[in-house]
Amino acid sequence: MNKNFNELFTKVKCINKKRVSVAVAQDEPVLEAIKEVVHEGLVEAILVGNKEEIQDIAKKIDMNLEQVQIINEKDVKKATLKAVEIVSNGQADMVMKGLVDTATFLRSVLNKEVGLRTGKLMSHVSVFDVEKMNRLLLLTDAAFNTYPDVNAKKDMIENAVQVAKSCGIDTPKVAVVAPVEVVNMDMQATVDAAILAKMNDRGQIKGCIVDGPFALDNAISVEAAHHKGISSEVAGKADILLLPNIDVANVMYKTLTYMSDSRNGGVLVGTAAPVILTSRADSFHTKVNSIILAALIAEAK
Repeated sequence: MNKNFNELFTKVKCINKKRVSVAVAQDEPVLEAIKEVVHEGLVEAILVGNKEEIQDIAKKIDMNLEQVQIINEKDVKKATLKAVEIVSNGQADMVMKGLVDTATFLRSVLNKEVGLRTGKLMSHVSVFDVEKMNRLLLLTDAAFNTYPDVNAKKDMIENAVQVAKSCGIDTPKVAVVAPVEVVNMDMQATVDAAILAKMNDRGQIKGCIVDGPFALDNAISVEAAHHKGISSEVAGKADILLLPNIDVANVMYKTLTYMSDSRNGGVLVGTAAPVILTSRADSFHTKVNSIILAALIAEAK
């Protein structure tokens, strides 16, 4: 089991080199991340966008464009669709959002002719390497699904398990998080947690151990779980936190990002290939980590 991003970087060096297609690549922060992973020999890249603007940025950041392929397309919508098409036809293994708004980017990802839709629920999975923890911690869903019902949560678990296995976690422990660790019929998150745990018991959710409801403390702290008298394979040892809705997940994501000594990356899964949907507010390291995660997921596929 890989316990941090250093180990994930080592792992990606041992797989067949993957190729990322960048939509509207004339984006300096994105190109800085691409420069890093290409220079380190971790991935290859196809840059789709305005060639002149890409060249100008490359000159500014001292990026060697001989190491990448450029497809000149000045129209943002056409460039985005082309970047996705490159992945769907097998010329690249993952697609990354560049200087294009999220709605336009996702319309191309979901395009009926050349998109990456599979019929499954798409969900965002964040992977955190927190210094005080001796393992990677996965969160879902801080960016895409808003108020999922129990069926959507089942799909979100399955998507997160796929990411966890790509990170070397063979049998991920999934904690379904709620405000309290007992079933309360007035708290839908606790009811959903009990249903999901039973679905796992009955083999309807495979490849992982699901339990809940858990309050956050007894999901990640063995000591807290012990004090509450909670006996479970997951209690205090969760690899994946299924948060009840985007409000909770997004706050937790940003709390860990800005108030802890941690590193993170994130991907959109449930698609035919990994989708790197980073925000402009994301750091250089988050963008690099997200590319590495996508490469590992592509290898697992």
